[in-house]
Amino acid sequence: MSGLEVHVDDYLRLRRALGYRLEREERWLHQLIAYVQGAGSQTLTSELAISWARLPATAQRRHWAQRLGCARKFATYLHTIDPSTQIPPTGLFPAERHRPTPYLWTVEQIEVLLETARALRPPLRGLTYWGLFGLLAVSGMRLGEAVGLHRGDVDLDTAVITIRHAKFDRPRIVPLHPSAASALRLYATGRDELCPQPRSDAFFLSARGATLDRSQVDKTLRQITTAMGIRTATIHPRAHDLRHSFAVHTLIRWMREDVIVDEHIGVLSTYLGHVSPAGTYWYLTAVPELMELAAGRLQLPPAGVR
Repeated sequence: MSGLEVHVDDYLRLRRALGYRLEREERWLHQLIAYVQGAGSQTLTSELAISWARLPATAQRRHWAQRLGCARKFATYLHTIDPSTQIPPTGLFPAERHRPTPYLWTVEQIEVLLETARALRPPLRGLTYWGLFGLLAVSGMRLGEAVGLHRGDVDLDTAVITIRHAKFDRPRIVPLHPSAASALRLYATGRDELCPQPRSDAFFLSARGATLDRSQVDKTLRQITTAMGIRTATIHPRAHDLRHSFAVHTLIRWMREDVIVDEHIGVLSTYLGHVSPAGTYWYLTAVPELMELAAGRLQLPPAGVR
């Protein structure tokens, strides 16, 4: 093992001790070291880091920026050990992040989604997607959080789910409505009957009894939404949009019930696993019904008052 490889392992060990997972970063950093050594160097320079970051040449600038950012953090650490290490400058690959417009599922569409998922074959596949999409719709969980659940993370007696590795590797708990817990219990019972000897401890199992693959979830959702007639050349409903829809429908319900939103937005933010309410406001996409309810809450000044 070369000196640079040892430094990479030490760097990853140090940052993981602070709670970072760094799975992608580990892969990238080992690729970076191989690139540096392939160039006949044992020193990380800005030129080599930038050249490596621009791979593949057909990637978007945002991807290049992420790779260079990973290299820059490591170079900053390595510079304290080896002063000959060069730290790449910032701002070389400016790229504005464009978030896709969320698709807001209606309650009726979610019902059709679950019915269609339940009819998938083989039976375990249908049951799993019925349970998975149902959980996403009623809890606002991220797809990765739901797919990553183990059986011990889902306590159906107390109706509480424990997410051990949420975004930024922070654990959190997700209380469930009793009806959601009952539905998950139906899933768990059917799952165990259909697959008494699973190949994985995951809560949601694939048709083969293994952990679900996110790419397969996306593929299945594309098939279902195409069959439902809601997927077009410009409209691409995603599993993550169920999270957006949960947040918007929650706000609509609060406004109908005259709940003071400003006093409760922190609750929704915590439930969704956001660091602050600022992260939650992105989900509250303006829809006609929501805007109508918000406008109705405006108190217009009396006539003649400016």
